Amino acid sequence: MSLRPAGLGWVTPLGRTIDEVWAKLLTGVEAEGTTFGDSLGGKQSHAFPVPPAAIAEANRHPRLRRASAISRFAVLAGLDALRDGKLELDEVSAARTALVFAISNGGVIYTRRFFHDIVKSGASAASPLLFPETVFNAPASHLAAILGITGASYTLVGDGAVGILALKMAEDLMADPNLDRCLVVGAEETDWLLCDAYRRWRLLRPEPPIEPFARPPKGMILSEGAGAVLLARKGDLALEHIHAGGNFAKQTELVRQLDMVCGSFPAKAAVDILIASANGTFVDEAERATAAKRFPTAALYTAKPALGESVAAGGLWQLICAAQALRTQRLPPILHAPAGSGLTTVRSSAGKRWRRAVVTTCGLNQQLAALTLRL
Repeated sequence: MSLRPAGLGWVTPLGRTIDEVWAKLLTGVEAEGTTFGDSLGGKQSHAFPVPPAAIAEANRHPRLRRASAISRFAVLAGLDALRDGKLELDEVSAARTALVFAISNGGVIYTRRFFHDIVKSGASAASPLLFPETVFNAPASHLAAILGITGASYTLVGDGAVGILALKMAEDLMADPNLDRCLVVGAEETDWLLCDAYRRWRLLRPEPPIEPFARPPKGMILSEGAGAVLLARKGDLALEHIHAGGNFAKQTELVRQLDMVCGSFPAKAAVDILIASANGTFVDEAERATAAKRFPTAALYTAKPALGESVAAGGLWQLICAAQALRTQRLPPILHAPAGSGLTTVRSSAGKRWRRAVVTTCGLNQQLAALTLRL
């Protein structure tokens, strides 16, 4: 089945609307980072937050006034995807719409507050009102309630590959003729607690910039936000193939696994663009090797230096970048490409029309997935 992105929406550290953020990426704008810490740990962390102005609309939804940041990101990205698809759900259309929500780390801010209160003042000080926002499916609950979706609603938990895995699940759901569309949303939020965990895993660098494909890898910077894709059966772009990928037991197996996944795409289908998930970690080398072997003539781009590593939202941001690149026939510059990486700035197709893009996502918890998008 070939599903089509009928509407797109994202909430990012560079803003919210598709055209606004894409214009900033094309001109090489990078997100502004912030440094924050916590009295429990005493260490400072660097991350790319969503600017408050980008989510001001959330205050108009009574259900979101006390909700976590991740729920606000998810709802606003989902609403924007519906608006982009010129769809206003009523009772009938909502019943024929499925929802798949992708998440990795959950509502870490509320989790940290819950934990902080227990550590500081004892278990009796932690309000049970905080707990519902710490569960993984809280954003999906808010989104489904606001949209009136009472039917199929699922939450997938994974790593950076979970966004594409959610698209694959949507494809399976859309085999049901009683469904006309599926809204796929991935969201993430940042906090000192989350950054501390990734730092202990030696995946973060202390401050920007992110340098993709550096040898050795120098680490990533976490970011937050959401991405949303409204899938339907009509549109100018087609999701040709979604490969659910698999797992790799060791980092050294990633190159072989990613090569196998990308090798499954039809050989006769020329790939013009590769939107990679390279983020300054061990992921980069696997994607570099795959690009050189499978897509040697494709233009290569990663948005992570500009937007940061948004984990669950990242795969959907990549898909949106692929869609925008095919529609506008332009790609943003590669930021902070190390000397000898072979990466060059690509701003247009230079007379050749791009028609097909590949998106690869390699998560840090040993999942990977990929897809092809055709104009």
